[in-house]
Order: sequence, then C-alpha cells, then structure tokens
Amino acid sequence: MEYSFSPVGVVHSCFPDKFGVPRQPGLAPAASGKIELLAPYNREEAVRELEGFSHIWVVFIFHLARREAWKPTVRPPRLGGNRRVGVFASRSPQRPNPIGLSLLALDGVQTGEGRVILQVSNLDMIDGTPVLDIKPYIPYADSIPEARAGFAPQAPDKCLPVNFSATARQQLQTFSGKYPELADLIEQVLQQDPRPAYQDSSPDSERIFGMHLYDLEIKWQVQHGVVHVIAVLNT
Repeated sequence: MEYSFSPVGVVHSCFPDKFGVPRQPGLAPAASGKIELLAPYNREEAVRELEGFSHIWVVFIFHLARREAWKPTVRPPRLGGNRRVGVFASRSPQRPNPIGLSLLALDGVQTGEGRVILQVSNLDMIDGTPVLDIKPYIPYADSIPEARAGFAPQAPDKCLPVNFSATARQQLQTFSGKYPELADLIEQVLQQDPRPAYQDSSPDSERIFGMHLYDLEIKWQVQHGVVHVIAVLNT
C-alpha cells in the first residue's frame, strides 16, 4: 500500500545549504529559525495551546537527500565514516524514505493575518525543508534516562576551540544588529567540525573552507586542532 503526504509547513532556517548543518538537534542552541504553516493548515486553532510546550517534535523530509535506490548500510560521521552500520541503526538522511525527526525548542507562536509562525531553536534543518507534522514533546513519555544509545552513548567528544581573526571580529560587528547571536552560532557550528568525516584524521592543511549562514559566507580553516575564522562576508 502506498501513501502520499502534503507538507503542513516549511522551515525558514539560518542554514541555506547542507554544509555546516549540525548533525543532531541541540548541538547548536543559537541556530534559530521559523516554521511557517502552509494553507490550509495555517489556522490559529491548529496550534491552540501549543505555546504551553517548551519543545516540539518535527517530522520532516530530507528533500536534498533523495536517491533513486536505497542502501541497507551507511557510514555515520560519528564513527569517522570508516565503519558501516545498518541504515535503521542510524539517523542518516540517506534512507528508504527520506524522513527526519528532530526535537526543537519552541520559542514562540505567532498568529494573525492568515499566518501561523513557530519560532524555533536548536535547529538542524536546511532552509526550505518541508515539514510533515508537528507534535508536542512530553517529558514523562518521551524522556527515558536509562535508555541505551548504541555507538552514540553520549554527546560527541570533539569540541574544537574556535578563534576569530581581528578582521572577522570587525566584520561580525557589522552584522550584529541583524544577527545578534551570529558569533555564538558560528562558534557552536564550527566547534563540532563540520568537515567530512574522512578529513578528520588528515594532517592540517592550508585549505580554506566556506560555509553559509543566513545570507553570509564564513571563511575558516583548521590549524593544529583549532578552527580559525578568517572572514565573515556578505554573499
């Protein structure tokens, strides 16, 4: 039996593309955005009493990760990209059905003029992500402190120090009015080392990476285990 679904909303995110998006929700608390409900779901009564919850489960589509054929195993970045596990033992976007599930902080609910907007943070989704469903997080039912977590028993150990060049700090000041948490966001994203897993063990190089946040491009490189932010530029 086949099913078809229509998105109930769309994500407006600080991440315009895949590179740099946190691999799990909650790793970058400063990553904020909005979920805009689409017609006919953009009705005030559809979110009645939702503001009483601090967090929400968001079911969404990995819309940039679709493939013609699925594979039974994947290489999680958590394992350095060198070890395969079953696709159903991972949270990889490469799945038989490209469906994701994230727990986000709900910072506010805005309604009026035919619009319903959910303000969210701890975001780990790309701008334009289609949302299939939203459910409230209920601590007594959803939190299981004694649960086992397989090959990911705790948060990633890797937390690289991040250093901003004098130029980058000056440029941050330029954008502080529009993006007041920009410095925190850059630091939280880069300290998780978003480089592809196969580069983690490679020697430091002179390579400069570019990552987009909002309408900005962040230039950075890794030297001696430290992330150096070189520039923060308008795109």
